[in-house]
Amino acid sequence: MPDFIRRIPDGDDRERLTCRDCGFVAYENPKIIVGSVVAVDGRVLLCRRAIEPRRGYWTLPAGYMELHETIEEGARREAWEEARARIALEGVLAVFSIARIGQVQVIFRAGLAEPGFTAGPESLEVGLFVWEDIPWSEIAFPSVHWALRAWRTGAAAPLGAPAMNPPEDARGIHPLVREGGL
Repeated sequence: MPDFIRRIPDGDDRERLTCRDCGFVAYENPKIIVGSVVAVDGRVLLCRRAIEPRRGYWTLPAGYMELHETIEEGARREAWEEARARIALEGVLAVFSIARIGQVQVIFRAGLAEPGFTAGPESLEVGLFVWEDIPWSEIAFPSVHWALRAWRTGAAAPLGAPAMNPPEDARGIHPLVREGGL
């Protein structure tokens, strides 16, 4: 079994996992998350998580990309896995950098491609929420707040440049804060 050590490889500027024997560098890169704000008649689809982290909290249908799929395919797959929803993507709503956990999140704006949804194996329940009824104190992750805010700001407008991290958390390093909803 190869023996990996942390060192700065020749020509690099940061420590990497490197095989002590052959010099192979095992790059550790951010994970890509894809998901959607799915809107139906002014309400948004949320899923109560059946898995950790944040089991029991509400989130958007989203998750890790798989190899050999596009971001669009991944977003549609995640909506199916979590909400048994067939969705129609409208375009990229937001791109968030979550440096503290090594994630880049690509969030689409979407609608239902066909009627109906129900909890998939990764969700305890799913539902449509008007803005005032979103369970803000039970939202799983800061980026869900950000994506919902981006959707609310431009729900009826044509998509332009995607939303980015809020200025107060430009690198995505602050954990979820519960006070004040957003």
